[in-house]
Amino acid sequence: MSKIRDFLKPGATLLAVAVVAALVLGLVNMLTAGRIEAIALETTTEAMQAVLPADSYTDLEVEDDGEINSVYAAAGGGWVVEVTESGSQGTITMMVGVDASLTCTGISVTDSSETAGLGAVASQASEKGEAFRAQFVGVSGTVSVSKEGGEIDALSGATITSRAVCKGVTAALEYCANLG
Repeated sequence: MSKIRDFLKPGATLLAVAVVAALVLGLVNMLTAGRIEAIALETTTEAMQAVLPADSYTDLEVEDDGEINSVYAAAGGGWVVEVTESGSQGTITMMVGVDASLTCTGISVTDSSETAGLGAVASQASEKGEAFRAQFVGVSGTVSVSKEGGEIDALSGATITSRAVCKGVTAALEYCANLG
């Protein structure tokens, strides 16, 4: 009987600790869920305003194709497209502005797990990051890096990231072209 008690006592203690931890985590989630959602909406709105300023945006229904996450019609014309592409270290999520003439008006990288100092530069507010993103303003059609005959100079040491951003911009432009 003593051996069973010696076995059950630590198990019961572990179960009690797990139940308390689960309750605390659930409570924290419940208390912070609204704030997290508000911050995500604010981040999305800021990114949309950065790539195609408008008074309002209308969320359009999108068929899930793996690249295009969402599309917003901008009041006054154009679209903002949220795209996710595979980079060198994971996914890169960005907002791409597209005007009525199917030209890129800007990009904003909203989430990335690229290597610091290399691919992560694409999303940074640094001089190099801003210069990289500025190259996309005014491009149309198929966008590619200069190593492949395109017009975009890749980030030094981050060709895979640069190609992924080009692929995302191309996907956004093509999607908007199909919208009509």
